[in-house]
Amino acid sequence: MIRRRKRPLDEVSFQITPMIDMTFLLLIFFMVTQKITEQQLNVPVKLPLAISAVAPERTERDVINIDGEGNYYIGDKLATKDEVLAHLQVKFVDYPPLQIYLRADQNTPAKKIREFVEMATAVGAIDLIFGVYGN
Repeated sequence: MIRRRKRPLDEVSFQITPMIDMTFLLLIFFMVTQKITEQQLNVPVKLPLAISAVAPERTERDVINIDGEGNYYIGDKLATKDEVLAHLQVKFVDYPPLQIYLRADQNTPAKKIREFVEMATAVGAIDLIFGVYGN
């Protein structure tokens, strides 16, 4: 019968290097995503005032902008109506339920806002908020 020798117990130490690496990776990730979010809100849109404006809870929303002339922007890129519809359809398939943050200029024709709301409804958006300034 073969006997095994007991190995001396080594002290277990806490490895801090992987923790530091993970912290730096998370820091870089959040810095990059913050930059993307700021770019989506970079379109020159003068939001209307609303007396009962309430800040929404922080959720990931698809940002669509409409300027005063009725031009659509997906994030900060100019887009046609068909491109916006295709974008919303892809987003709905990939990330249901579709949540949209619409930033429309106060001079945007109501016809354009209604057109967008109808597109969002057609693809199955269940949560649409409008960007406004509160008092």
